[in-house]
Amino acid sequence: MIKFTIITLFQEALEPYLKTSMMWKAVDKGLAEFDFVNLRDFGLGPHKSVDDTPYGGGDGMLLRCEPVFAAIESVKAKDPDAKVILPTPVGEIWDQEKAKSFAKDAHYIILCPHYEGYDERILSIVDYKVSLGKYVLTGGELPALIIIDSVVRLIPGVLGGETSALVESFSDGDNLEYPQYTKPYDFRGMKVPDILLSGNHGEIAKWREEHSGKA
Repeated sequence: MIKFTIITLFQEALEPYLKTSMMWKAVDKGLAEFDFVNLRDFGLGPHKSVDDTPYGGGDGMLLRCEPVFAAIESVKAKDPDAKVILPTPVGEIWDQEKAKSFAKDAHYIILCPHYEGYDERILSIVDYKVSLGKYVLTGGELPALIIIDSVVRLIPGVLGGETSALVESFSDGDNLEYPQYTKPYDFRGMKVPDILLSGNHGEIAKWREEHSGKA
C-alpha cells in the first residue's frame, strides 16, 4: 500500500478531492492511505507561529525551520523510512516517468509550503524536490494533489481497465494518445472514422498507431 502524509496549514482544501472518485476508490480498496499533519500544531509561541520575516529584508514571510522539522520528525518517529517531497520551483520537473517511479508500496511525506517561501535549511531534510512547471502558486496544496493523483492512479487496481494506464498519453516517453470516440456515430456532421467500426482489430491498431503523436 502507498501512503501519503501531507503536512499543511489547510487540510480542508485537500480532503474533498482525496475523498472523491479514483482517490476514494484507492482508499476503499486498501491500495492507498492519506493522512494529514497540521503544521500549526508545531507552531511557536502563544499564536503558534510558523513563519517569520526573511533575514536581509524583502517582502513576504518564510516558513521557519523549527515547526517544519518538528512536524516531519513527528512522522518519521513512527516511520523512519518515510521520504519527504517538497513542491518547489527549484525542483526537478514532474512527469509521467517520475510518477511511475513513485507508484509503489511506500510512505511519502509531502510538505506544503506557503507564504513567500521557506527557510533554505528545510531542504536538508527533503528527499525529493519537485517542480510542476515554470509558474508560482500561493501554496503547496495543489501541487500535492497533482503529485498524489498522478501516482495513485498508476497503482494496479485503481483504474477500471487493466491497460488503462498503459495506453494513455505519456505512458511511453512523450507519446500522445490516439483520438478516441464514442456514441453517437454522427454528431452535427462530425463522424466517427469508419475504421473504428470495422471490427478489424489489426487495422484499428494500425490506425491508432498512425494517429498517435509526440508532445
